Amino acid sequence: MNQLVFPVLAALFAVGLAGLGGMVGAPADVDISDAQDFLDFAVVQHNRGSNDMFLSQVAKVIKVQRQVVSGSLYIITVQMGKTPCRKGSADEVCAIYQDQASARPYICTFKVWSRPWLNDTQLVGETC
Repeated sequence: MNQLVFPVLAALFAVGLAGLGGMVGAPADVDISDAQDFLDFAVVQHNRGSNDMFLSQVAKVIKVQRQVVSGSLYIITVQMGKTPCRKGSADEVCAIYQDQASARPYICTFKVWSRPWLNDTQLVGETC
């Protein structure tokens, strides 16, 4: 009887994981609406850490994933572009330059770790 129970339970567990979209703890695709606040946070941190005199903004969202890791780790890949707004200017909405030469598009992947029960959000990785 025990020889039959283990394979059945293993099969049920594997089918259950497949229904969840993969392995537990593995990154899973999510909609940008679920991660917009974290993307905004990452862009602010990116601009603060940049040596550029002008702000960059998101031109296009390429991929958004969420991984459950003692909170949530959001892995967000975007295309960024330069704006005519200088750093430190008033909180104004700045559009990205329309021409490619001025916009100088580039790809960034941001990793934002959120632990809401601690009111803690951190940019833990940035590759541009």
